[in-house]
Amino acid sequence: MTGVVPAPASSLARTLIISPNWIGDAVMAQPLLRQLKRQHPGRAIDVLAPPGVAPVWRAMAEVDSVLETPFRHGALQLKERWAFGRQLRTRGYIDAYVLPNTLKYALIPWFAGIARRVGYKGEMRYGLLNVMHHDEAPARPMVPFYAALAQDPSIPAGPVARPRLLVGSEQIAQASAKADIALDRPLLVFAPGAEFGAAKRWPAAHFAQLAKAIFEMNPLAQIALLGSPKDRQACDEVLAGSGSGNETAAMFNLAGATSLGEAIALIARADAVVANDSGLLHIASALNRPVVALYGPTDPDHAPPFSSVATSVSLRLACAPCRQRECPLGHHDCMNKMGADIVWRALRPMLARTTDK
Repeated sequence: MTGVVPAPASSLARTLIISPNWIGDAVMAQPLLRQLKRQHPGRAIDVLAPPGVAPVWRAMAEVDSVLETPFRHGALQLKERWAFGRQLRTRGYIDAYVLPNTLKYALIPWFAGIARRVGYKGEMRYGLLNVMHHDEAPARPMVPFYAALAQDPSIPAGPVARPRLLVGSEQIAQASAKADIALDRPLLVFAPGAEFGAAKRWPAAHFAQLAKAIFEMNPLAQIALLGSPKDRQACDEVLAGSGSGNETAAMFNLAGATSLGEAIALIARADAVVANDSGLLHIASALNRPVVALYGPTDPDHAPPFSSVATSVSLRLACAPCRQRECPLGHHDCMNKMGADIVWRALRPMLARTTDK
């Protein structure tokens, strides 16, 4: 198991954040860190995160160090968690915020002997947590849900700022060069995937039709298709259906070909992003890029984009939001009937300013 690097000797006090396992949830927890930093400006904040989520935390100004979890997904690994918690004692944490609702992640700060351990009740975590929050019914949107942990459980949550990520110009230039994306031409990002399940995915054929409309409006546009290796086939279908093989149009299937850090940098460069309800959508929102967010089986009010320029598209059918991984009715109307023309009406005004590039 990878050892924990001791904190610098100059750090008198530190806070530990235990990350969710999902990229989008990690993004939506950023306002919590901002509130904690405002309450204790001199206190360093460390984040314990799965390797696949760690790059999101590295794009947050409030984070001092990101420690990557050595545990297998879904495994208890009690002995390993005990040993890891004992190593964390060297870093001088005075409090910990456990964002996942599972018992196994609440064990770590308890094993580490951290005096103040904050989180939601989750899997009956009495004792493991000693500052216990309880969720409301109906469930709150994710940003205020996490941000409420910064307050005493008895204090009503107040207004919350939008999530914010930061990417440097050098990172953007390096990621663009690696992907062969020109810096002097407009860039659109499509995110056709969604880890939650197929029900959240807008059809590849619709993405392809949208690409055609973009290239017709601006033949110099570039479109980057981002996602995990599991999204590569869907992105191939978008590429094949888009008719992007002319002399000027450029479309890049980068699904599985970029690291998450590189994908974050490319999104930071984008003139607009079209995405399913996914981690990449929330990254785009936190980078304040113009966003068109596509919602089918999930609730657009539960985790909306927070960009200054953003549109949530949902047909709001009677059967939605079902929150299922696969359409329980078999027709997937919530996404299939959301035609490219509907999304184009939302996207086109966002692109008007890029036509002169």
